Amino acid sequence: MKADLIATRQNLLEGKASPLAIAEKCLFIAQSDACEHAFLQLTPESFTQDATQPHNLQRPLAGLSVSVKDLFDVAGQVTAAGSVVLQNQPPAQQDAPVIARLRAAGASFIGRTNMVEFAFSGVGINPHHGTPAAWDALTDRRVGDAHAPRIPGGSSSGAATSVATGAAFIGLGSDTGGSIRIPAALNGIVGFKSTARRVPTSGAIPLSTTLDTVCAMTRSVRDAVLAHEILSGRNVPKAVKPLSHYRLAVVQSLMQDAIDPVVAHAFERSLKKLSAAGAQIVEIPLLELLELGPMMATGGFSPAESYAWHRDLLEKQAAQYDPRVAHRILRGASMTAHDYLHLQKARADWIGRMARTLQGFDAVLSPTLPITGPCLKDVAAGAERDDEFFKINALLLRNPSTINTLDGCAISLPCHVPGELPVGLMAWHTAMHDDTLLQLALLLEPVLQAH
Repeated sequence: MKADLIATRQNLLEGKASPLAIAEKCLFIAQSDACEHAFLQLTPESFTQDATQPHNLQRPLAGLSVSVKDLFDVAGQVTAAGSVVLQNQPPAQQDAPVIARLRAAGASFIGRTNMVEFAFSGVGINPHHGTPAAWDALTDRRVGDAHAPRIPGGSSSGAATSVATGAAFIGLGSDTGGSIRIPAALNGIVGFKSTARRVPTSGAIPLSTTLDTVCAMTRSVRDAVLAHEILSGRNVPKAVKPLSHYRLAVVQSLMQDAIDPVVAHAFERSLKKLSAAGAQIVEIPLLELLELGPMMATGGFSPAESYAWHRDLLEKQAAQYDPRVAHRILRGASMTAHDYLHLQKARADWIGRMARTLQGFDAVLSPTLPITGPCLKDVAAGAERDDEFFKINALLLRNPSTINTLDGCAISLPCHVPGELPVGLMAWHTAMHDDTLLQLALLLEPVLQAH
């Protein structure tokens, strides 16, 4: 795996590397075949200029490369959310708060990354701009081959590719039902979904105002800690407990259903490694998870809340939407006010009961995804593949979206070994356990990476 942000910054401070050389390397990767379809817009001139400003070295991101999902306002740029519907809108007048925070920390923005149109899918397909292939950061190779590349995961597809290939040290994205953790798992990198209220969402095109979370992908947990500190405007306390002091639950219900053999093997191997390293691992049924299906029977928050935002656009420009995205948004038109209010109440009750059940545990462990990434050709655009697409999309979203419904926080860590398809292990908990999760992840990472 390429050097992470912390190591690269240290080399800069010690004079072992030059800002210009690092910037040129990131830009070279971004313009290479490895990042085909990953970027919708590159800004090489301003990127190189920002990266080589001497005063940036005194700030935490030190002029290092950060990619921006095409969901966020950057002053002077059009925010199109991976669509063609918004491509002729006027440029943003000011930076989104998270862009301003990254800029103040010294970030050098390399470009806007590709995404699922309006962030409404976990697969990563974009029929308008092409789809980047998954890239395994562990082996620094494309997942699959030139004839059978694998899906990158979505909706933050280009952000994942930018980090996994080395074009960016931080891939800014969003997570409404897994849009950070799904591509992180499928590209062998780290994806941290914070508690939603920790980071401002203004200046980003919404999918679900209830579930949207602004967060990032990185190459390491320590980079994830730094990215979260910048995005949330707060410091994460250093861990004071060894791994043996953490009590970790493993869920027997739902999250290991329909799990494929590659994921099952990697997950079981990871649990054995962690147990041997001293972690206290307890299997629990957590039957509350089985209530999710009936709770979401009317469609959930995303269709209803996205339809409220898109209704006028759909009336005028429906033909310009990705048909699969339009199909999911239009489901929200049938949700009644009564159904929506009932869902809010049911969710609040469920969150309370989940919190009580998980008291006494520092985190829950599960596979980030029950499957490895399918081949792109099996879910490419086309009505004849819709059934397979929606089946895979549902499987990819199932585990990570649980944490969004929970209003919780989660981190996906790569747990595969060279020669295996990328697999993620997810550590998660209820709201405001962010610091504990990040502290724990710093301890989990070296154990999982010991091959």
